Amino acid sequence: MAEAQNIGSEAADEARPTRLRDALRKARIEAADRTGVVVDLRDAEVARLEILGEALDPLFAQVPDSVDLFDRGISQGETPRLWIDVVAHIVMGRDKRAYRFVQDTRFGRILIAESHDVPDIVDAVTDYVARRMVEREHAMVASPVAVPVRAEEPRRRSRFWPFAFGFLLGVFALFGVALYASLSSF
Repeated sequence: MAEAQNIGSEAADEARPTRLRDALRKARIEAADRTGVVVDLRDAEVARLEILGEALDPLFAQVPDSVDLFDRGISQGETPRLWIDVVAHIVMGRDKRAYRFVQDTRFGRILIAESHDVPDIVDAVTDYVARRMVEREHAMVASPVAVPVRAEEPRRRSRFWPFAFGFLLGVFALFGVALYASLSSF
């Protein structure tokens, strides 16, 4: 029975790394495997977004060149995104199979559409593009500016005559005070 315990402990010692270098090597291999999985998932996300981008090509081919609202492209960061314009983009859902079409607003991010199917997202983007183009048309329409009718201002009186009248009144008042003072002293 002692031999069975010795054999079991020797097998356990062989399974455990005896040196730190071996343990680090094993940990690095495991990390590389996990990183490879993450990179593969990110590549899969980018590939799915590229497929959606190709499905959106006919839509954006119909947008007139004079409309410069839309600037499509895939940003490859930590979370790959297919940008439709400055405020709207498509990102993959948590399950990495669902497309999430979101728009950033000043009140936060809102979900416009979410689906596993490319045609559903294409329809949602088509509606969004149409709405944005109509908003642009409304903003670009120059409404006639009403010229304000100025009420006729009352004629301003000259400021010279009140000054002259006040000056003359002061001169006569001083003359009267001087005359009174001279007559009362007699």
